[in-house]
Amino acid sequence: MIRILGKIPNEITVACSGGPDSMAIVDFLRRGKKNVTVAYFDHGTSHGTQAREFIVEWCKKESVPVIIGSIFPPKPENKSLEEYWRDERYSWLNCISGDIVTGHHLDDCLEWYIFTSLHGMSRLIPYKRGNVFRPFLTTPKSVLVDWCKKNNVEYLTDPGNYDERFMRPIIRHEITPQCLRVNPGLRKVIKKKIIKDYQENWENKIE
Repeated sequence: MIRILGKIPNEITVACSGGPDSMAIVDFLRRGKKNVTVAYFDHGTSHGTQAREFIVEWCKKESVPVIIGSIFPPKPENKSLEEYWRDERYSWLNCISGDIVTGHHLDDCLEWYIFTSLHGMSRLIPYKRGNVFRPFLTTPKSVLVDWCKKNNVEYLTDPGNYDERFMRPIIRHEITPQCLRVNPGLRKVIKKKIIKDYQENWENKIE
């Protein structure tokens, strides 16, 4: 079951990559009678061009408004490519008026918690960042993939998710499975932390 933290406005923009997570959320919100606009940020990769074409065509077919952004400035030497992409994407999203939802889910939170723990500063993905909020943090990725399959939602798979030049695929495919072997209940632990963080820091400020 897709679970939500907080309330989602009737007029909402979804940051969409074309992958199963964000495509499931676009479909879920549209079925829930939300007026959805899709926002896609092109990182300038070959897959980025493919995903851009896919999203534009899908939105045209489904009569969904779409906003497209592209990366422009060169990467600073003191930033990793992943960090640069993330910062530029959020800088663009924060310039869009209104509330924006991302497809971040429980497995993203688990991976981020592991990554930050390895750097000595265990952190959760925050519920809100500027005008961007993340109501699906307690929903596992498997639920979103199943949603796409059951409802025939088209999506793309980013080959970068398996490119071990980047830290995220290493965390996802090598380190996380070993952490779950040590503690099979780790997702439940992270889910409790997410709910506690939301209740203590966000619930009364937003609703």
